[in-house]
Amino acid sequence: MKQSELIALIERTAPLAIAAPWDKSGVQVASARQDINRLAVCLDPTPESIRIALSGGAEMILAHHPLTMEGRFTDRLDSYHEVLSLLFRADVPLYSAHTSLDANPLGPVSWLADELGLCRIPSSDTKDGEAGHGMPLPLTVLEQTGTMERGGGSYACGFGIVGDCAVDMTPEDLKKMLALWLVGSCPRLAGALPERIRRIAICPGSGSSLAPEAAACGADLLITGDLKYHTALDLPLPVLDVGHFSLEEEMMRRFALQLKENVSDVAVQFVPAQDPLAPFSPTD
Repeated sequence: MKQSELIALIERTAPLAIAAPWDKSGVQVASARQDINRLAVCLDPTPESIRIALSGGAEMILAHHPLTMEGRFTDRLDSYHEVLSLLFRADVPLYSAHTSLDANPLGPVSWLADELGLCRIPSSDTKDGEAGHGMPLPLTVLEQTGTMERGGGSYACGFGIVGDCAVDMTPEDLKKMLALWLVGSCPRLAGALPERIRRIAICPGSGSSLAPEAAACGADLLITGDLKYHTALDLPLPVLDVGHFSLEEEMMRRFALQLKENVSDVAVQFVPAQDPLAPFSPTD
């Protein structure tokens, strides 16, 4: 498959038009390589992930997070310099699907909502009265960044999704379900969970700023990562911080599977990583 064709396939799910204006999604490192037979997918373009991808024969690498959010010199022998050196020597392009992927509620960003069985909330409960534009969404977007076309209609895209539980959950029910999918995560809860959880908002990555929107939609809980101390002191609803890594690592694994199902002439390899924030117990 041509590199341009593979990028077009990625952008069917993660179009640059719906990315945040501050983001740097898209080509990170260009390459003259035209034909791509093997694609590696990872969460972060770290030197370790790049080396693993290249050792597996990757001819293009797709990461979630950009290599850098702003232009910079290569005047230090750091990880940025190392990644560039590895890619330049191998003549392998690096592409980032960051907020362009986060903002598509019909993409792999909704994987946890799918596993929890969340469904669309009544349109009367949303801020604008409708979850989408011209077609119903299975889930409601909290902060809209654009729209996408599909099947003759369009739907709202943006950060954060909220949906209703098929059956009300207790906190114990939620713990059991999260234990299946967030292995190795060390969640922290700000606020107290209600006895019955009916509506859940989810935003992979850093989504605590969406707490007011989640509360306005009637969510009983927001699941996200990177919750800050002072933010936790003044929240309009309970927030479960499961870390930045766990939700997005699984999102990229599922994106790799999706791409694999849609290409027959490109081998797709997912490069797993470890959470850089490891649990530490001073009593061990």
